[in-house]
Amino acid sequence: MVVIRPSDIGMRTMILVAAGMALACLLLWLVPVVHRTLAVCIFTVVWVGVVVWNLRIGLSHGYSVSEELPIHLVLLLIPTALAWGIWWRGH
Repeated sequence: MVVIRPSDIGMRTMILVAAGMALACLLLWLVPVVHRTLAVCIFTVVWVGVVVWNLRIGLSHGYSVSEELPIHLVLLLIPTALAWGIWWRGH
């Protein structure tokens, strides 16, 4: 079992999580209410692409999938959960 400790998550990961959260909040703030469902869906697809791109970079630098996967789950789940949570509250 892989346990993620805050000390294991690098500054790059924290920056990407913060950027994803900021992008999700900004997107949902700027998009009219009637289009928020589409905006959250598009954000989720785009953010999955960003996370896969970042995973590819990590794998190309010699990290294994078992090392990268827990970190990338954090990268994916926190911003998308925030976006869907904001959508749910405003829906």
